[in-house]
Amino acid sequence: MTTHEQTPRKRASLELLRAEASDELSVLVDERLRAGEDPWDFMEDLPTVDELVVLMLRAENIAANGGARPNASRHYRVLRQIALDYPPLTRAVWRLLGDTGAPRRWDATVRADAP
Repeated sequence: MTTHEQTPRKRASLELLRAEASDELSVLVDERLRAGEDPWDFMEDLPTVDELVVLMLRAENIAANGGARPNASRHYRVLRQIALDYPPLTRAVWRLLGDTGAPRRWDATVRADAP
């Protein structure tokens, strides 16, 4: 495995990434509202803008590696590298890596452990 496969490339400014994530999040909220869901029931389940940015960067890294789903150690290294490349995202990275006690349905680690 080359270094290029392990680390994400810094592709855009954090402001731009956050703007893209905010747009995505607003679309998700709009879709769920149009489906008749109560925002009190689903807003807590959605990722934050920064968590969504981290997940987007992680997805780009997976795509750059041929779409292979990362194992636990590679997942940790990729997220850690994202925190190093974008220091303001460090808190979101650690939230995604840590055990918050309240799993979210969208979290890849929660879905991977599901039967």
